[in-house]
Amino acid sequence: MRILLAGGGTAGHTSPLIATADALRRLDPSVEITCLGTPRGLENTVVPAAGYPLELIPPVPLPRRPSAELLRVPGRLGGAVRATLEIVDRVRPDVVVGYGGYVSMPAYLAARRRRLPLVIHEQNALPGLANKVGARVATRVAVSFPGTPLPKAELVGLPIRRMISTLDRGAMRAEARAFFGLDPDRPTLLVTGGSQGARRINESVAAAAPALAAAGVQVLHVVGPKGEAAPEVRGVPYVVVHFVDRMDLAYAAADLVLCRSGASSLTEAAAVGLPAVFVPLPIGNGEQTLNARAVVEAGGALLVANEALTSQWVTATIPDLATDADRLATMGAAAAALVPRDADDKLAAMIVDVAR
Repeated sequence: MRILLAGGGTAGHTSPLIATADALRRLDPSVEITCLGTPRGLENTVVPAAGYPLELIPPVPLPRRPSAELLRVPGRLGGAVRATLEIVDRVRPDVVVGYGGYVSMPAYLAARRRRLPLVIHEQNALPGLANKVGARVATRVAVSFPGTPLPKAELVGLPIRRMISTLDRGAMRAEARAFFGLDPDRPTLLVTGGSQGARRINESVAAAAPALAAAGVQVLHVVGPKGEAAPEVRGVPYVVVHFVDRMDLAYAAADLVLCRSGASSLTEAAAVGLPAVFVPLPIGNGEQTLNARAVVEAGGALLVANEALTSQWVTATIPDLATDADRLATMGAAAAALVPRDADDKLAAMIVDVAR
């Protein structure tokens, strides 16, 4: 069985793609998996590192507003489809699977042209343009959140890595805090803006470092590859790192996370029962706010708008929350009850069923 997985750009697309690929291998060790991406995305690092072959096609950005760039889209899309068809004809997949984003639209068009079955997975509660188009011709459509407005939508959840889905935070806490050089006993705040970082989050939390330290709250702050944070350290650990490849240990070390509400970040935190403060990305079509809605309404997280996240807000809110063990336990249980941990296996079974 040969399967082509199309997705890339950020961790929001690459993480579920790799999780699905791993689940497919567990289901059928003889499966041949090829991944499709563009030269610009995170997939160029993480897909080969995960042990999967990667083919590249030209990116086709889809402008959100009328502009000169919009006029160039048909030509770019045609070139990307031709490049995809060359790969499809060489790989000869039994099924094409797409996760949305720049790389998926050419894959969907190529699959239709070659009359190949197509499975689509949508990460967000509000789908992007590529998956809106692809869902019309897809054999099956899998979604991460209830009520996602796509035809033929089947709720499976978001595939997450096994290192996360099988994590026992309590059992790993001591090892995780030692790994990052944190105090083994202090309440711990994890801060991350996602795979690209987030300046607003970095600046607001770092500026509130004295108030966090005064409350005894230590911080593990993942600032992103190009991000910076200059906290005023006052005797309580405040660890700044640019990137973490062991997010299982980061989650295990934390009592509370402050992060974006992209589908992967939200699902991983909820799945492991980690209480959260979600700060939706202020650009896009509002999907990150919709992603967070169910967890927030269930009491598993707080939601704060990007423009409202200031050092004053952090100072007034986070120290009390991070030191309230009973409230954190209640929030974590509420979040964990909402999110399935086996979406990778469900999606893999769907793909194999379509391929056969």
